[in-house]
Amino acid sequence: MNLIVAADERWGIGKDGGLLAHLPGDMKYFRETTRGKVVVMGRKTLESFPGGRPLKKRINIVLTRNEAYHPEGVTVCRSREETLKLLNAYAPEDVFIIGGGMIYREFLADCEKAYVTHIFADFEADTDFPNLDADPAWHLAETGERREDNGIFYEFRVYERRRGVNQ
Repeated sequence: MNLIVAADERWGIGKDGGLLAHLPGDMKYFRETTRGKVVVMGRKTLESFPGGRPLKKRINIVLTRNEAYHPEGVTVCRSREETLKLLNAYAPEDVFIIGGGMIYREFLADCEKAYVTHIFADFEADTDFPNLDADPAWHLAETGERREDNGIFYEFRVYERRRGVNQ
């Protein structure tokens, strides 16, 4: 299983239910990386999309404990266990955890790869992501070229779980 996230220098990922920065290059990377795949998210993440609609050309799975929540075009799971059972039908490399903060934390231990857009800035964030650089279970496997959008510099990084290291 994989995850994909954009994080600033202090591993902040969001503020007031939204992203920290508008980076068209990061959005393109997200679309290209997850197109045709299974994306797993929380209710608030789905609701943050335009019109609260699921992502096109992907299988959308939403994890929520809200029993009354039944949005069109998504599969709703009520627990981590139910989600993992459903994901057994898919190849692990085709599954991407896409947020938010609680969902990342719930599934981080199940992930083998983390696609991180590292933003070279320090934003005011109210949601953060675990620092993979400080976690011995993870190592930086790939670093892309430095890019710039709207005066903000960033790069794409891929972290991989170390074999035989538990969290």
